[in-house]
Amino acid sequence: MTTVTSEMKYGHIAGTEKPISRLMQGTIMIKPDKQEESNELLDAVVGMGCNCFDSAHNYGGGGSERALGNWMEARGNREDVVIMTKGCHQSNERKRVTPEDLDSDLTDSLERLKSDYIDIYVLHRDDPDVPVGPIVETLNKHFNDGHIHAFGGSNWTHQRVAEANEYAEKHGLQPFTVTSPNYSLAVQVESPWGNDCVSISGPQGAEGREWYAEHNMPIFAWSSMARGFFSGRWSRENYEGLQGTNDGSSIRAYCHEENWQRLDRVRELAEKKGVSVAQMALAWVLKQPLDLYALVGCWNPEEFADCVDALHLALSEEEAAWLDLR
Repeated sequence: MTTVTSEMKYGHIAGTEKPISRLMQGTIMIKPDKQEESNELLDAVVGMGCNCFDSAHNYGGGGSERALGNWMEARGNREDVVIMTKGCHQSNERKRVTPEDLDSDLTDSLERLKSDYIDIYVLHRDDPDVPVGPIVETLNKHFNDGHIHAFGGSNWTHQRVAEANEYAEKHGLQPFTVTSPNYSLAVQVESPWGNDCVSISGPQGAEGREWYAEHNMPIFAWSSMARGFFSGRWSRENYEGLQGTNDGSSIRAYCHEENWQRLDRVRELAEKKGVSVAQMALAWVLKQPLDLYALVGCWNPEEFADCVDALHLALSEEEAAWLDLR
């Protein structure tokens, strides 16, 4: 049975009866060639009440899913955890949002995860030039076969999600019931990985947030901590040496004056309340009036424990608005 703790908070989504922890641990850092270390990290976060894990077909060339599958097999806990994984990420040669790519990626993911189903399956990217109907029909084929339960899109605009669900309703099919865009206190001034990344942060994301709130659609927010921007280690003076990735994606996306001002305010309020910068930034995300699950990529148990504490950090409406420069 899933361990439910008083410290962790949980929600429920259509398509799975399992409770889902409001913090979802990313798995991009786990690897089969470091399986013992990976198992220790996963065991630790489970011990703190996390039962939900995010992966993708392309993470580590499939290594993330393999390590996750090895861990579930060793622990015998497949029915106790919720797995969200993603498919149809573009390659260097082309966009890969087709029924054929979906079939292939899903088959690979099931094999790597050593499971006959995936709790939450999302399309990693979208291709607006592709008609949505065949994609919805293919997802429904796998839904009816029991290979996927809840499904939706990551980096799909709310307009395309609406288009998919209109098609589903017209044809008597299962709709998208989850979404996974970027959402954090920091605004993505530039896209970190090309123009097909979708964020609902900041003023420009207001329409998307309103649509998801109106339709009560669960949001699995990636980079909820802005890829380390709110780790407490970043500053105007040192960020070039702490970018965290060789491709400079974090610098392009977040290291702009409006976000430095948000970070200044996060530091000030965190100091006033006696909490960490990371806790304050995550508390802001969790404060928002949405059915939200925050994806966090913690590299050690201490970082995850810090995130759990953020679930219980109270923020007033005025404090939340002030942090967002309003």
